[in-house]
Amino acid sequence: MNLLILGGTAFVGRALAEAALDKGHTITLFNRGLRNTELFPGIEQLHGDRLDDVSALAERKWDAVIDCSAYVPRAVTNTSQYLADSCSQYLFISTISVFSEFGTPNQDETAPVAQLEDPTVEVVTGDTYGGLKVLCEAKVLEAFGDRATIIRPGLIVGPNDYTDRFTYWPVSMARGGKVIAPAVKDQPVQFIDVRDLSEWCIRLLETGVTGTFNATGPKIPYRLEQVLDACQQGTQSEILWVDPAKLTELGAEAWTDFPFVLDFKGERNGLMQINVDKAVNAGLTYRPLPQTIQDTVAWALSRPEGVPLKAGMSVEKHGQILASLL
Repeated sequence: MNLLILGGTAFVGRALAEAALDKGHTITLFNRGLRNTELFPGIEQLHGDRLDDVSALAERKWDAVIDCSAYVPRAVTNTSQYLADSCSQYLFISTISVFSEFGTPNQDETAPVAQLEDPTVEVVTGDTYGGLKVLCEAKVLEAFGDRATIIRPGLIVGPNDYTDRFTYWPVSMARGGKVIAPAVKDQPVQFIDVRDLSEWCIRLLETGVTGTFNATGPKIPYRLEQVLDACQQGTQSEILWVDPAKLTELGAEAWTDFPFVLDFKGERNGLMQINVDKAVNAGLTYRPLPQTIQDTVAWALSRPEGVPLKAGMSVEKHGQILASLL
C-alpha cells in the first residue's frame, strides 16, 4: 500500500511508520519538520502546519491515510479538504478519554461521549482533550463516512514514549532501593504497547476494516500490584506499599506522582476497565508484559544520563518522602 501518515516522527506516528515499513508498504510523512528529522532517510516527507498551510497535500493520491496528529477539529477539516477524495480509507487515532464517564467499568464503543461547553475552544488541556477528540472524530466521519476507522487507545506505552508515564515505574525499579507505591494493589490497570497498537492498525488497513474500536488492554485488566511486581523482577529494588492517606499527608498525589494511579479513591477506574472485545475480535493482540517492560527500560537507559523523567516523583521528592516514612 501507499500510505500517508500525518505525523510520524514522535512516538505513535513513529511506531506506525516503522510498522508500515516492516510490512513492505510505501509511506509519505506529513509534519512540520521540527522533530526527529533524522528519522526515515529516503522516505518522502511533506512539510506544513495542520492549522495553517496544508497545501503540500494537494493533488496527491494515497491508498490510505493515518492521522495521529489531530487534537482539534480544525486540523481534521483543513487536511480533509485535500484528502477526502484522495484515499480509500482514513484511520484516525483518537482516545478513550472521549467517554463522558470515567468511573463506569466495561464501557464499549457505544458509551456516551464528552460534550464541550464551548465547541470552538482550541486550547488542549486535561479538561478539553477528550471533548476535542470527540469533535475530531465527528469531522472524520463527516469527511470519510464508512471509509473511516477510528481507534480509541488507552494509555500508550513502550520505547520512545516521551511522556514517561509507564517508563517511570520500571526505571524507578531499575535504580534499586525502596520504591514508594500507593497501597491500592487491586486497582485495575490497562494500557497498550505502541508496537501492538501500530502493527494492528496496519493490519486493519491491509484488510480494509473500518468502524470504531477501543484499543487498550489486556482484555482482563492487570492489577497494579501485578504490573509493579513485573517491573520489579530482576532488579535490586523493593516496593514500599504505603497507605494513600499517608501519602496525601506527605504531599504526594495520584497520577502526578504515581502514574497509572488515576486517583487514590478509584473514582476514575472505569478508564482502566475498558471493553476491548471488538478490537480483540478484529485481531488486536498483546505482547507479554515483561517484553514491554524490558524494551522500555532499555530505551529509557539509552537516553543521556541525568535527563529527568517527565512523569512521576522526582528523585529528590521520592527521597524526602521515603525519609519521612522510615
